[in-house]
Amino acid sequence: MNKRPETEIADLDEQREVDVTIVIPIYNEEGILSASIADLTEKLDNDPRWNNSYQIILAENGSTDNTIAVAKELMERHPELELMHNPEPDYGLALRRGILAAKGEYVICDEIDLCDTDFYVRALGKMRDEGFDLVVGSKALKESSDRRPLYRRLATRVLNSLLHIFLGFKGTDTHGLKAFKRKRLLDVIDRCVVNKDLFASEFVIRAERMNFRMTEIPLTVVEKRQPSINLFRRVPNVLKNLARLVWVIRIRHRQ
Repeated sequence: MNKRPETEIADLDEQREVDVTIVIPIYNEEGILSASIADLTEKLDNDPRWNNSYQIILAENGSTDNTIAVAKELMERHPELELMHNPEPDYGLALRRGILAAKGEYVICDEIDLCDTDFYVRALGKMRDEGFDLVVGSKALKESSDRRPLYRRLATRVLNSLLHIFLGFKGTDTHGLKAFKRKRLLDVIDRCVVNKDLFASEFVIRAERMNFRMTEIPLTVVEKRQPSINLFRRVPNVLKNLARLVWVIRIRHRQ
């Protein structure tokens, strides 16, 4: 079980109450960061349902371009924006630390090349009105429109098939957009043992195995740029962490 790491968030205002925290891992995103955050904050600020009661954590992890400098400039214009710096490029660790630092009752995990506010509204409705603990935005539901390149869509289906076969996962997707009740799911976060690409998958699978109320909703996925890390370079680490999860979840602990 991992201990919760200490967090360092720039300009953190402990007194500001928020209802929803949006956690967005970022890595070498100087090209789209300003436009994406401007579009996201404009949509949220112009929608009275948000009532300015939100927090955005940019969980930067090991960028080698000007991502950090751009993020700091954005923080001067957007008081709801907070920057968390992680020294190594590790998507899962950045996401985990962002979740643990969140102040909102509800946490939404998003991607900087998506920023899907329609998902936010639908997911919050599922949790507030229907009592779900976790809502997963699935790219693989038949109602979804996944407009990524074919090789990316195939990679998602291969990974999901491996999770079905080796970990007994019953859903259709684990990686990408999700929303959940923070306090309810903190114990799940603490149980997770892998970072990098499979942290998000482990989180969803553990929540399913622990019988939290979960549901999936369809997405329209149109990416704004090519993935910041080459898909094929990620394969060895994904397979290594998959083997570790099989050992920890199915063989050793059976939890």
